[in-house]
Amino acid sequence: MNYIRTAMLLAGMTALFMGIGFMIGGQSGMLIALLIAAAMNLFSYWNADKMVLRMHHAREVGEREAPDFYRMIRQLAQNAELPMPKVYIIDNPQPNAFATGRNPQNAAVAATTGLLDMLTPEEIAGVMAHELAHVKNHDTLIMTITATIAGAISMLANFAFFFGGNRNNPLGIVGVILMMVVAPLAAMVVQMAISRTREYAADRMGAQICGEPMWLASALAKISRGVEHIHNPDAEANPATAHMFIMNPLSGERMDNLFSTHPNTQNRIDELRKLSDAGLGTGGRGGRSGPMSFTRQAPQQAGPWSGAGPTGPSSAPRRPKGPWG
Repeated sequence: MNYIRTAMLLAGMTALFMGIGFMIGGQSGMLIALLIAAAMNLFSYWNADKMVLRMHHAREVGEREAPDFYRMIRQLAQNAELPMPKVYIIDNPQPNAFATGRNPQNAAVAATTGLLDMLTPEEIAGVMAHELAHVKNHDTLIMTITATIAGAISMLANFAFFFGGNRNNPLGIVGVILMMVVAPLAAMVVQMAISRTREYAADRMGAQICGEPMWLASALAKISRGVEHIHNPDAEANPATAHMFIMNPLSGERMDNLFSTHPNTQNRIDELRKLSDAGLGTGGRGGRSGPMSFTRQAPQQAGPWSGAGPTGPSSAPRRPKGPWG
């Protein structure tokens, strides 16, 4: 079903490209747009994950740079029966995370420094288990390609304003203006259509991977408060990638409406609480061997949570250099 959904998504995005091309230059413009879309689809399949990581200035880390975080991902990947993904850290104070990659063998997970500083190790494990669930479900291919092509559609729609006034344009300037509004909106609707149920499924599988639903539930509550108050300029500059994050990173996108990229946070927490009440977690039979166990390193050691207390950033002075610089 994931491959079918991917094919349908690419077909829809291609149709949008052709529609914009038709508005710009009639039938010849539509043909050119089709060729561009085909090339972009092929390019996105192989390179979109790298592009998204660059958009958010993600930095790859290994066990030496972030030992606790890297070992946590390795343990979670083993629980999920996945290959070890590449691990990235984004120097951004907003707590958030995402996964990308065309398949589990070429996957990457990324977390912001804000997430590592504000959350407990257990909460971070819940978040990263959610991201690995996306990898296991092959959601990352759909998310990454959607982000790349949706952004390109918005740019092409803007180009229509400058190049859509030629005699081949069948609808004139009115059609161009209409396309500038409708095309990005249609691309956004495609993103939204595949987002909400995917997030619920990843929440459920992530809870199974880490063994404790309430770790993710607690993390979602903290992340929700964080994204409301902390601006993310990279996400604002690349809004087409918003649906990839565990929580919408954009300011002004807090309502659970037709166009929101994610389900309502409280609804997600309620579903996770139901899983916990049903027995998945401490004392339950849902996890492989019960919840995982994590400890923070002492402040003088070089771990990804240095300087952060069990419930938030520490009041102690930060060291000049952390494990990610």
